[in-house]
This record gives sequence, C-alpha cells and structure tokens, in this order.
Amino acid sequence: MFFLNKLKQKLNLLGNIFNQIISIQTKLAKIQQALGRLESRQLESLDKLNLTDNEFRVFSQWGEDGIIQMLLRHLEIPNKIFIEFGVENYTECNTRFLLVNDNWSGLVIDGSPENICSIKKDPIYWQHNLKAVNAFIDKDNINKIIAENGIKGEIGILSIDIDGNDYWVWQAIDVVNPAIVIIEYNSRFGKDKAVTIPYAPSFVRSEAHYSMVYYGASLKALYKLGKAKGYAFVGSNSAGNNAFFIRQDLKPSCIKELTVEEGYIPSQFRESRDEQGNFSYPAWYEVQQLLYSLPLVDVE
Repeated sequence: MFFLNKLKQKLNLLGNIFNQIISIQTKLAKIQQALGRLESRQLESLDKLNLTDNEFRVFSQWGEDGIIQMLLRHLEIPNKIFIEFGVENYTECNTRFLLVNDNWSGLVIDGSPENICSIKKDPIYWQHNLKAVNAFIDKDNINKIIAENGIKGEIGILSIDIDGNDYWVWQAIDVVNPAIVIIEYNSRFGKDKAVTIPYAPSFVRSEAHYSMVYYGASLKALYKLGKAKGYAFVGSNSAGNNAFFIRQDLKPSCIKELTVEEGYIPSQFRESRDEQGNFSYPAWYEVQQLLYSLPLVDVE
C-alpha cells in the first residue's frame, strides 16, 4: 500500500509537470505567432499600424501584452520602469510580460495583503527588480505611495485598473510622467457621454451596487482627462475595456491619434448580477438605463 501511494504521488507530480509544460508551450506558440505577425507588418506602410491587429496574450487578461510590445517598438523610452495597480496576485496583468520578457523594473500595488504575499513568494520577485506594495489607493495617497517607493519623473508605463476611482486617481497623479498610460474604461456608459462615478475614497465595486457594473468612467471622460494631461488617445483593446494613451511629445507619427468615436469598442463580456448575486444577462440598453439612474459626475 505504501509503495502504491508513493507511485500515485509521483504520477500526480508528473501529471502536474506535464500540464505546466503544455501551458508553457502554448504560450510560446502564441508569442511566436504574434511576433511573426509583427515582423510581417514591418513590410507594410507605417500608417497602417493599429492596436487590435497586434494583440496577443501571455499574462494580460486580453490582448494587452501584444499591444504594449507594438507600442514599444515605435517609442523611445529611456526609463524602462512601470507602475501598475489593481494587480491582484500579478498572474494576470499588463506588466508581467514586460518584467520577464523585456527585463523592465517596476512597482505593483494591490489592496489585498494576501495578494501581495503571493507576489512576494513568486520566483519573479527575486528573479526581477519588482516591488509589491499593499495599499488601498485613493487620489490623496497615490503620489505619496509612488514617491515613497523611489519612483518619480519619467517612466515608461502607468497601468490603472481599480474598478472604481480610476478617473480621479489618474487625475491626481503628478509625481510621475509616463510615456504610456493604460486605463480601464467602463464601456457600458457608451461613447457619447463624459461621465464617471462620484469620488468616494473607500469605493468598492461589489459594495457600491449589487449589479457590479457601477464603477469607473466612460471612455469620453478619460479621453478628455488625457487631453488635459497632454496625452493622445490611440485606441482600445478588442475586448473593449482598456484605453491606451501616449504622451503627445513622444507619439510617433505612425500611430494615429483617435477620436472617441474612432477608438471606442463596446465590451461583450457580461458581468451583471441580480440582487441575489446571480448573473442576470440584461440587454445593453437595460444596463445603460440602470447606470444612468445612479449618481454620476459629468466631467469637462
């Protein structure tokens, strides 16, 4: 019986190793395919460059890994430093591929102590120059958190995804000057109105409204904020939840600045819940009716 149990344990271990190998091979295949597409596009005229055609996913939730790689091929970024917050345990995020593939350094922030502990136990934490900080971010503490961790001035990428005060936090950030900003927008607000949730320092999406769709800002609100901060909107990911901005003084001519109408993509994923917490799958217009019945701020 003892030897049988040992054999089962070894078989389970081999099975886990095999699954990990398959997963790695799958990711490598996706990278090779994407790099092949990128190389073939070098032969095309540069004015055809766009974001969604360059998507691939390794660690990002959607196609952000590929978009970032394309942008970095055309931008000069001397300080290869990133900041990302709202990363959970950092296994699905926008900057991990930069860390492991391009040897960038950076700061990640999350409100969960368990998530930060998990990141620090990950081998990437000693293999790369990464700092993970536990903090609940608001517009009044974000600059202090960044500065206290030794980052200021010119950086490469700022990625914001906190499912709440995203607009207000980006508006407040002035301790760093990112070349690229990636920020989540709530596409359910549509493309015509510049709105955001009212600022609340302790905003938590799951507590703000049972539907789980009341959070963040519209793309038009972020577009206006980006303009005011000196950024060009250059597009969204194909999932319709992340907007990409490049600082105007760094934007290459081969990447076109877009209007909201040109770059808005409606999301297709369905997260709405009913009052019992079950998925409710409402129609798009029903979600918009709900959102516009709740408190919102029109931004200039």
